[in-house]
Amino acid sequence: MTTSTKRLLYIISGVFFLSSFIGMLIYGYKTFYIEMDNVVPKEYTYHFALIAEETENDYWRLIEKGAKEAAAQNDIYLEYVAPKKADNDQLLRLLDRMISAKVDGIIVQGIEGERFVDLVHKAVERDIPIITIDTDVKSSERKAYVGSDNFYAGQLAGQTIIENTTGEQYVGIVTGRFEAINQQERIAGFKQAVESNSRIHIVDIQESDITEIGATQATYSLLKEYPQITALVGTSSLDGIGMVEGLHEIAPNKEIYITAFDVLPETLALIRDNKIDATIEQYPEEMGFESVNVMISLQKQEVLENQIFTSSKIVERKDLQRANGGMQ
Repeated sequence: MTTSTKRLLYIISGVFFLSSFIGMLIYGYKTFYIEMDNVVPKEYTYHFALIAEETENDYWRLIEKGAKEAAAQNDIYLEYVAPKKADNDQLLRLLDRMISAKVDGIIVQGIEGERFVDLVHKAVERDIPIITIDTDVKSSERKAYVGSDNFYAGQLAGQTIIENTTGEQYVGIVTGRFEAINQQERIAGFKQAVESNSRIHIVDIQESDITEIGATQATYSLLKEYPQITALVGTSSLDGIGMVEGLHEIAPNKEIYITAFDVLPETLALIRDNKIDATIEQYPEEMGFESVNVMISLQKQEVLENQIFTSSKIVERKDLQRANGGMQ
């Protein structure tokens, strides 16, 4: 091969490489370039974190809805985080992460134990106020609690059985999680309400793991072991739905008085169908909304009231009929 031929090949190769390189740059520019001229970053007054018990739990999504409504009204960035499935260790890790992120305030479900108390102290040391929601931990340095009076809600559940049943009653309780403080308080309230009534007896308590299928399995186990049960009480939002399914599986023709918790659409539908007798209504949207407003106040000063109880009440079929103008 002559020198001139080699030179020509080198020139052709160089032109090809240069063309390919320029083409790659143009393609990359068009593919990954983001027009920034018209993007104006949103200015937020504060950045709050809402740490829920479980990501896709309907009850916590209602809390999130109320919190985001209050946040939108006050130019606040609200970050909703939670374990995919209820897990105290994961929730505590999320709390630690939000503290490290130096958010302006954290709204979190309270968890019993020293680790939670220590993390709240860590946040306070870094001037990050903590509000507990749904479940309180009074031994911590949390600035306020926003949510139901869970002991009172349990008393209401006891009241439904006292007022709407006659004769000896044998009660099986389905609770979300044994370790959850709010569930413990509801059970304590229920026990206090019925303890002076000699015809009402609590036979056992089973855990649902705050899932519908868990409540179904718990109900099945209760009725299999204690066929004398005449009343069932659920203390978390999916328990009522699961209790109906569990009863249908093991004793579909057995008449049992059922008291549920919360007013999920499925629960209300079962009340209308006479499959659930009563439920204890909480106001999760109100909890979320109020917690954000309290957190805004804490950015400027300490709040005077550190326990802000939202409403709880008994809902029965007659209440739903009244709400619908008497329609069945």
